[in-house]
Amino acid sequence: MCGIVGIVSQMPVEDRELLVRQRDALRHRGPDDAGVWWSGDNRVGLAHRRLAILDLSPTGHQPMLDESGQFCIVFNGEIYNFVDLRRELKDCGHRFCSSSDTAVILAAYRQWGTTCLQHFNGMFAFALYDVRKQRMFLARDRAGEKPLFYRLSPQGIEFASELKALMASPCFARRLDPEALDCYLAFGYVPGDRCILQGLNKLPPAHAMTFDWRTGRSSIWRYWEPPGPPMGRFKGEDGTGLADELEHLLEGAVRRQLVADVPVGILLSGGVDSSLVTAMATRVASQIKTFTICFPGYGKFDETEHARLIARHFGTEHVELEAEPSTVELLPLLARQFDEPMVDSSMIPTYLVSKLVRQHCTVALGGDGGDELFAGYSHYNRLLGMREGLGWIPRGLRRIVSGLSLRCLPIGTKGRNWLGGLGTDFHQDLPLIAKYFDSSARRALLARNGFSLEPSGFPAESIHRGRVPRVTGLLERATLMDFENYLPEDILVKVDRASMLHSLEVRAPFLDYRIIEFAFGKVPWNLKATATTRKILLKRLAERVLPPQFDPHRKRGFSIPLAAWLRNGPWMDFFQDVLLGDRDSLFDRRCVSRLLEGQKKGRANSERLFALVLFALWKKEYRIS
Repeated sequence: MCGIVGIVSQMPVEDRELLVRQRDALRHRGPDDAGVWWSGDNRVGLAHRRLAILDLSPTGHQPMLDESGQFCIVFNGEIYNFVDLRRELKDCGHRFCSSSDTAVILAAYRQWGTTCLQHFNGMFAFALYDVRKQRMFLARDRAGEKPLFYRLSPQGIEFASELKALMASPCFARRLDPEALDCYLAFGYVPGDRCILQGLNKLPPAHAMTFDWRTGRSSIWRYWEPPGPPMGRFKGEDGTGLADELEHLLEGAVRRQLVADVPVGILLSGGVDSSLVTAMATRVASQIKTFTICFPGYGKFDETEHARLIARHFGTEHVELEAEPSTVELLPLLARQFDEPMVDSSMIPTYLVSKLVRQHCTVALGGDGGDELFAGYSHYNRLLGMREGLGWIPRGLRRIVSGLSLRCLPIGTKGRNWLGGLGTDFHQDLPLIAKYFDSSARRALLARNGFSLEPSGFPAESIHRGRVPRVTGLLERATLMDFENYLPEDILVKVDRASMLHSLEVRAPFLDYRIIEFAFGKVPWNLKATATTRKILLKRLAERVLPPQFDPHRKRGFSIPLAAWLRNGPWMDFFQDVLLGDRDSLFDRRCVSRLLEGQKKGRANSERLFALVLFALWKKEYRIS
């Protein structure tokens, strides 16, 4: 795991030291080594911070040139099938001076060009400069585990793993993108290729890009997408054959992802996904270490006993960390690290458990992806139940109820978002049930200082509709929507930034592309979820390999009791101070005060308040205008 940054300019770059400063803004991503490379004409610069995982010797140094000197790469991530690819490429006549997976990417590009991406099984973001074609080739992995931001201008292109590297430039204009801000307040993240700052973009997952400095032309394309869903319901008795295949795929993915030249551990939350990863890891390796975080006194948030059960059953070396409400002090630090803000308070336990794991390991495996692939979230049950129970009501009538509920019920009222989604066309659309602020609330929040998106309006809802997958089944549509939006923009961002702040590499076996294609292309909806249960196939597998005392029906993961912490004490004091004590706040004080009062009255506003606080801290930290 590393940090990358680069520039391609149509004119020779005079300030070459700027690239070094941008690189070192990413030191936390790679404390073990640093490098920089410039083309002979000073038009192309690549820089790298290294976290050494494979080939710890100097031969793994980056930027890395191939033996011909015609190709130079900076790479962040892991190619899990690099051993097999290296063997195949050797048979094609390629030679290797490094045992790293970076060298395999270079040889694969020489052999197959940009179609080399089809051969990679891994998580990655890389930039490869082709000296012969004078072209930069950028790519990002299929699920979006590794980040890549870029800025195109008439002068060329700049790119980096994190925004803070690009913001290290003194001429960088730190201006909010209004539509991205609207998306942030609605969804809790900025989707797709958009960025919270004007003039920047993200390369989306499963996409690649080329930039030719001679012409200034860029080209972006999608090189992979999940397969379409299987037709109809599953006709077998219990899905035994599919469970067999999933077990084989998961064991293989874990086996590949345990390969490292440094110590490896498991993030064990006590849920189905991380417990299955632990079970597979103990099959293929000895002396497995597991790590969890606990919240004593907070009931359903404390997964300690469930994690201990798995650790005892499989004989792992288990380590626990106890979290306390005083962790509010971490928020300014996290606001700086999450340099494109996102709304997910579980970034706090993710940060804490990453800090703990890094004391023992450099690499950790987690269970991310299982919920999106195999329908683990409770809203899948509710969606199916809503369609079955209310879908017969004429849509016009449902839309009337939807509009009335949004106008009459205060934000934070339990069930308000679900009532607001009643008008959905269940045959082709999805309700925006995870909305933090609806359009009227956003308009009121941003009324201060005349900030407005008029006359174009507040576009988040239309952006949401445009991103809904065009597949027939409701559950297939919902899981694919989460896979392409919530997973890469929330879950994977949270894990990447929180873990890399401690120079910890986190891997996700469920996001092996073969498991992704299996989940979307072979598993029918009725082996994923119904109106009353979910994660059906994974639970069938859990019954085989996990201890009989294990309860597969719980769903917590790494999360914090934020609502309880906001009743009074340091968290509420801190939130009030940030949101009401800042004269330069973007948000209307009356709206914020109503949200705070609603939280004190028992409404579910904790994550909404977290969204505003994190944004305010981020805006102040980076001096955003």
